[in-house]
Amino acid sequence: MKVCVFGAGAIGGHLAVRLAQAGEEVSVIARGANLEAIRSRGLTIEAADGTFTEKPRAEQDPARLGVQDLVFVTVKAPALPQVAAAIGPLLGPATEVVFVMNGIPWWFFCGIGGEDEGLPLPALDPEGALARAPGAGRSVGGVVYSACTVIEPGRVHVENRRSRLILGKPDRSMPEWLTALATRLTSPGMLTEASPRIRDWVWSKWLLNLTSGPFALLTGRAPREMYREAALAAAARTLIHEGQAIAAAYGSQVETDAEAQVRQYLNMAHKPSILQDFEQGKPLEREALFEVPLWLAERKGVPAPLFALLTALVRLRTGGV
Repeated sequence: MKVCVFGAGAIGGHLAVRLAQAGEEVSVIARGANLEAIRSRGLTIEAADGTFTEKPRAEQDPARLGVQDLVFVTVKAPALPQVAAAIGPLLGPATEVVFVMNGIPWWFFCGIGGEDEGLPLPALDPEGALARAPGAGRSVGGVVYSACTVIEPGRVHVENRRSRLILGKPDRSMPEWLTALATRLTSPGMLTEASPRIRDWVWSKWLLNLTSGPFALLTGRAPREMYREAALAAAARTLIHEGQAIAAAYGSQVETDAEAQVRQYLNMAHKPSILQDFEQGKPLEREALFEVPLWLAERKGVPAPLFALLTALVRLRTGGV
């Protein structure tokens, strides 16, 4: 397949290399020093299963690449309006678009059924641009567990022993091409699966972000330093229970082991991506990770006082109003 990765940063760069290793014809949308590095030296990932370099075609303008079979959108949520404005030349009648990102996705209410079906999320999709192009019908949800850092332009370090990628259609369908892609992408360094319950995975990853990101923003520290404090460990357990209640209100049962998650953090030296972005002055995924989930809780009348407090503190810490 012709596959374009739109946004060749840490996660996008990692996925681009894995896709190329799986035999796909890969191109990337990049810019600046990263674009020039990929053009001259290729994309390199340093992972537990090896160091790999691939040389995908790299462009800044999607129009130079033309129609693709599959597009992976791996930018952060604040950049989605720019993606909506630029993605058109990559889309043919059968092109599918995978959105791999943190937090609640713009397509959350597409295919959910019941009274919530089709509700817009203007905080994530201003003016409905993504709902029009690419639209929900051709969209695929993607949840990735992979701690990645761009250590220099065109070079990504992968912390995980084995990363994990879950793909799923918002309408719960399981097209054959999706399961086949998951099979091709599975390797010693990347476990990939297709799921008819992608929202469960969205909530599960959100809980992981929730118990690392806000505390990291407020303290400037990596999880293994933060969670030596018993009070923070207790707060993480409370957050997980609040988050599970919000997910349940929207039909998802998230079986997160709070104790196991806290223990895992005691060995995690990797700074959460939201802290890395904050330290580098980049736009933050505040809407997808905090504001929209809190609105979802309030909409269903789910009490989440600790999450509401953390959202307010993050808002103030990051210059929001």
